[in-house]
Amino acid sequence: MEEPSGGEQGGPACPEAEPRMAAEEAAAAAEAAGEEEREARPELEPEPEPEREDNQLTEAALPPAPAAGSAQEFSEDLNSDEENESKCSEDSSCSDYGSHDRPGTTLQRVASDGKALLPDIFQTNNLLFYERFKTYQDYMLADCKASEVKEFTAEYLEKVLEPSGWQAIWCTNAFEVLVEVADVDYASLKAVVRLSQPFRCRVQVGGFTPEQVCALLELKEYQLPLQELSVVFEESGEFDQTALAIEHVRFFYKHIWRSWDEEDDDDFDYFVRCVEPRLRLYYDIVEDRVSPTLVSDYHNRLSQCEELYGKFQVLRNSLLACVSDSEKDNVSVVEGMKLYDQIEHLKQKLKMIENLLFRYVFGYKKHAGLKAKGLRSSNATLTHVVCSTVQSSFLQCLFRDKLTPEHFNEEIEIQFHNDPQSALNACYEGDRVIICPGHYIIEGALSVADSVTLEGYGLPDDIVIEKQGKVHAFVECAGKDVKISNLKLIQHDAVKGILSVHQGRTTLENCVLQCETTGVAIRTSAEFLMKNSDLYGSKGAGIEIYPGSTCTLIGNGLHHCKEGILIKNFLDDHCDVPKITMKNNVIHNNEGYGVVLVKPKEATEIAPESMSEQTKESTPADGATTENYAGLHELGSSEVGLCGRDNDDHHGEGNLQISEEIWATLLKKNQLCQKRRSQLGIPEAASQMSQEMFVSIMGNQFKRNGKGCFGTFLY
Repeated sequence: MEEPSGGEQGGPACPEAEPRMAAEEAAAAAEAAGEEEREARPELEPEPEPEREDNQLTEAALPPAPAAGSAQEFSEDLNSDEENESKCSEDSSCSDYGSHDRPGTTLQRVASDGKALLPDIFQTNNLLFYERFKTYQDYMLADCKASEVKEFTAEYLEKVLEPSGWQAIWCTNAFEVLVEVADVDYASLKAVVRLSQPFRCRVQVGGFTPEQVCALLELKEYQLPLQELSVVFEESGEFDQTALAIEHVRFFYKHIWRSWDEEDDDDFDYFVRCVEPRLRLYYDIVEDRVSPTLVSDYHNRLSQCEELYGKFQVLRNSLLACVSDSEKDNVSVVEGMKLYDQIEHLKQKLKMIENLLFRYVFGYKKHAGLKAKGLRSSNATLTHVVCSTVQSSFLQCLFRDKLTPEHFNEEIEIQFHNDPQSALNACYEGDRVIICPGHYIIEGALSVADSVTLEGYGLPDDIVIEKQGKVHAFVECAGKDVKISNLKLIQHDAVKGILSVHQGRTTLENCVLQCETTGVAIRTSAEFLMKNSDLYGSKGAGIEIYPGSTCTLIGNGLHHCKEGILIKNFLDDHCDVPKITMKNNVIHNNEGYGVVLVKPKEATEIAPESMSEQTKESTPADGATTENYAGLHELGSSEVGLCGRDNDDHHGEGNLQISEEIWATLLKKNQLCQKRRSQLGIPEAASQMSQEMFVSIMGNQFKRNGKGCFGTFLY
């Protein structure tokens, strides 16, 4: 896909002396300001330069960035007294990085390679769909036309992007080099840069010398596309918006923009016509909700369309430059018309796949990669024991506690394995996997498609399963009744969350989940019970609750995530209402809210009178506490999180607030459905709302969450 490079296409080069002198003056001024700032800081001694290897680094050493807090430091006990709380507030290793009381960045960092001395950069590529949606809709693109995209983007950057004084890593396929930004050309989406002193460059491809890097930068007149820059991490928070703005522009031109968009019908809102459907498709693919066949078909057609469009542009430009009316030109016109027809055909196919309704009816996959084996032909069930080496005394205890025939009232068959992955691959319906203490490294995904019990023999911290290698999933469950207990799961270099429940029922008890991207995702129609477990470290939401799912959380700790729990929008016509139970959980030290409810802005535009009428007609579901209905009110807000709470929840108001808002949203869904039925001339049916949703939220503690215990995300 061709990404518009701004100045390379729209902004002409300036070889004259005056623009070059202006750029040099701006660079000198920025350098002087940087020197003054460096003089004000205490100097740090550089560490010795490591040996050069394949990924070479040519530079003087920088002081290494401070390491993030360890997992043990994150898993602090929130039931401590006031003395422990004050101690934690003073200790940077368990800092409340989302607190309003403490200035600083709200973004996380991406640590550089341990062998490299390039500085860390901001972590910005893990944004949620709703965060990107809101930025593009409200701030960057608004209601612009396709021909106005570049202009609107420049205006957005001018408002939020720091014009100078920040460092970035210029990232290419061949090398990475540290530069300092002296100025920004918003119209061309480029930054005027100079090489950082001392020179720092990591070469990815052998034979590319630092001198060639300098020559290439000089050839580009020290102007680089913003999409190729990654902002260097800064704890002060001064450059958070700069890093996010560049990420939004980079994502847009990589995944949303098409080179032919400007030539399409320009009378429509570009965001509605192109941005929203493509953004939804991207996240549907990332979240594994589209069949691999449809994904492959979409990418193949997109590549074909880009290739044909490139040929069409070359042919069109040659015809425009030609003034004769020769037979060769006539043949070129015919060829151009054929190319145009092929491009239009492919574009229509792409639009069909980008259409949400089409994907929902024809293309959504339901755990297609997880196929159950069922029972063995002999109807026997096995017990699989995972251990690398074990002492005889431990083995004796294992047999006594877990493997004696008296324990099962029958003789059992046992298989031994070296790792959990091979044990799960050998499982059939009803099998059990017992994992002995040890640290197990796996590279693939743990897929559980049958009803299997996976349990550790010992404490979770003694039975660690660590995933390495960039795979799309860590643990995927689709069995009818899956049980996981007494394990610690550690996630690295991940694309998706640590656990995905696609269908059936999955029970997680007495486990520790150390996440890297998102945490647990409960897909539509799936059931999930999490009890007495600890989850932390997610760069997204700790738990994502999809429409139509059932989620029960009892006695867990959710902390040090971007958001604690994310309840996805369930107001769409094709979405069912989730069933949610939250009891006695401790949700603390998350960067944003403890619980976030996502819903569209249109949902707030409902008459209070009709809401109150529906509330009177409603009756609580069986088992739901009446406090869910008491004092039901509209918590309207036009911006994200205006209904959040800044203080800790000492008296349980957060539980009531969450219950009320979820029930209010359910009433809105009920009214919207009735309104659509009346528009279609369908008689109104009796309200089944009380049978559709069960909400029980009580006894949860919310402490030191950056934005409060509860908020709504309107998009």
